[in-house]
Amino acid sequence: MLDDRKLAVLRAIVEDYVSTNEPVGSKALVDRHRLGVSSATIRNDMAVLEEQGYITQPHTSAGRIPTDKGYRLFVDRLSTIKPLSAAERRAIETFLSGAYDLDDVVGRTVKLLAQLTRQVAVVQYPSLTRSTVRHVELVPVAVNRLLLVLITNTGRVEQRVIETPGPVSEESIGHLRALLNTCLDGCGLSEVPTAVAELPEKVGADDRPVVASVLSVLLETLVEKHEEKIVFAGAANLAAVDFSRSLRDVLEALEEQVVLMRLLGEAGDSSSVTVRIGTENPDEGLRSTSVVVADYGVGDHTLARLGVLGPTRMDYPGTMGAVRAVARYVGQILAGS
Repeated sequence: MLDDRKLAVLRAIVEDYVSTNEPVGSKALVDRHRLGVSSATIRNDMAVLEEQGYITQPHTSAGRIPTDKGYRLFVDRLSTIKPLSAAERRAIETFLSGAYDLDDVVGRTVKLLAQLTRQVAVVQYPSLTRSTVRHVELVPVAVNRLLLVLITNTGRVEQRVIETPGPVSEESIGHLRALLNTCLDGCGLSEVPTAVAELPEKVGADDRPVVASVLSVLLETLVEKHEEKIVFAGAANLAAVDFSRSLRDVLEALEEQVVLMRLLGEAGDSSSVTVRIGTENPDEGLRSTSVVVADYGVGDHTLARLGVLGPTRMDYPGTMGAVRAVARYVGQILAGS
């Protein structure tokens, strides 16, 4: 275990290296930080930190830089996550509250995160498997054709055209619409097949072929959506960072939806922010990056995850604060939509 002074030295090295991108020497630490000890003592502390794998020397003539292990200890020992300023909070709220549907919410969120953190932002669409039905609409669009509109509690809208066996009266459409909303309102999407199983029995024999067509398309819509959608923005931010030869690996990894799913990981405690550093990332192409992720949702109900990816030389307190704040605002927007 490191004592408090060595932890303070490590913290100072991380902060200086993140802000300057230059290896940090003992003299710079004495000049910039009030550590209350001599340069010789700090050199001894740095020797211990290096011996234990928390810092390393990139060149013989250079100072020290943090290792993945050093960044991990720094993040684990963070006493506070840097809060956003009042102006930043107002800007987030104004920008996100202007969204008019779920696609717009997700699109605005991913752009906002990339701008706030100057990293690559990644946002997962709310999972249909965790959503509930808010409303079902049936709209006649032709003599033998209906438009089915399924709206979830997350604001997700699914539309499908249904070919009916024959003409359907306005009265029959209205009756079926009412039946669907009565049995599906607030129903989890995974429970829909069971909820509609007895619906054909509640209509007259003449309308049962239409009900069968509607239910067939409704259930197909839910089955089709097993693959979750993820979007990212801000890849250009990586160009400003010294990834050297690994930049192509990072960009290739970001193009793979499966990698993005693994990157965001499993949804967990919505109050916490998860940080994976360097070699902790499961994908080979992302071993030179750090990932900061948070859940977002409505109340205690987690819907999906969002986060950012950048170099291990990252402003962790600021990035963690931005990710957590944006996740909270997205949850509030969805709750009020």
